[in-house]
Amino acid sequence: MEAVEAMEVEGEGLSSNRNGFKRFGLRNSFQASFGDDYVFQIVPRCDWASMAVSLSTNAVKVYSPLTAQYLGECRGHSSTVNQISFLGPNSPHMLYSCSSDSTLRAWDSRSFQQVSCIDTGPMQEVFSFSFGGAGDNLLAAGCQSQILFWDWRTMKQVACLEECHMDDVTQVHFIPGHPGKLVSASVDGLVCLFDTNGDINDDEQMLSVFNVGTSISKIGLCGDGYRKLWCLTHIETLSVWDWSDNINEANFEDARSLATANWTMDPVNYVHKKKCYLQITESEHHFDPPTSATCSQIDYFIDCHYSEEEDHLWAIAGTNAGTFAYFPVDYRTKKIQSAESIFDGSHTGIIRSVLQMNTMNHGIFGWSGGEDGRLCCWRSDDSVEPSSSCPWVSTALVEKSPRTRMKHTPY
Repeated sequence: MEAVEAMEVEGEGLSSNRNGFKRFGLRNSFQASFGDDYVFQIVPRCDWASMAVSLSTNAVKVYSPLTAQYLGECRGHSSTVNQISFLGPNSPHMLYSCSSDSTLRAWDSRSFQQVSCIDTGPMQEVFSFSFGGAGDNLLAAGCQSQILFWDWRTMKQVACLEECHMDDVTQVHFIPGHPGKLVSASVDGLVCLFDTNGDINDDEQMLSVFNVGTSISKIGLCGDGYRKLWCLTHIETLSVWDWSDNINEANFEDARSLATANWTMDPVNYVHKKKCYLQITESEHHFDPPTSATCSQIDYFIDCHYSEEEDHLWAIAGTNAGTFAYFPVDYRTKKIQSAESIFDGSHTGIIRSVLQMNTMNHGIFGWSGGEDGRLCCWRSDDSVEPSSSCPWVSTALVEKSPRTRMKHTPY
């Protein structure tokens, strides 16, 4: 049994209420996997014709982000899929994945067949990868204390950095606008910056290193010219660095408590029915309206989102009960501000991935997935007040903002 769609909304919008909140409802929800299997990551094709979803079954499923139609799946990995990514506009159908089975694989997302495979060697888990380089021909992979490089056009290995990190390399990113620059992060707490132009080696290519002080889970680029780097750790701290000058611009060691203190959700602002059933499997799933006890405590950070147009950074944080929210991060004043957007009412467990669409396609804000094995599509249209007879409108994304221009929000 493949995904069964539920909660399809036909023109039902949610408008601002008298308290100044703007509501955005749950558009669609379905089960991507069953039993104890869950969603790891959701990534889009560059033209948004499809999105890929990695699961704890070691499979990667492909869906339409606009209709939720299941398109097919890629199977071949024998262990955890740690990262997935579509290639880019030159080959938009090419999907790549890396795994703890020591391989990086390329898939044709039209036929769902494996096109190529790189085997990094026995017991060499691959945690992350990135495409870039001065000639846009390099594939870098973060492994167990090593960073490996291939020319992805020939799939031949061209370099190995093995002295920069002492533990698993959880993240590697070529920096946008700086094609030869690569940044890496590791469980050893170090972030390293490399110049990959010319001969890549440990002695000459490392430009700088800074110590975050604890195991790093995710990093990303932000700021003018992408010269800032945000960093999330496995103990739920957040920091922002200027990688070009090796300066720590903000350090939020108490990020969870700061976000919790700025959690402004009021359950009375939610549209809900006492009983809301989602027909996603043969059983009925019941969702109660939110309460302050279940919604007011931030338990973890999922990711960060950066708007280049507005030079605005948000931390995306979640609760163990399945609620998540966007918190503006002002690293210049070193503040985590009040939640602008809160999503609640479909997930029942920890959320692993949030995919925000880059434009308002069909009124869709984006997708989320997590350990309940469910994919949720969130809508952002605000045309009509919800009908009290619509059981699929259970709880809503709530935005509290005094701004009048939508471009200042995460949408």
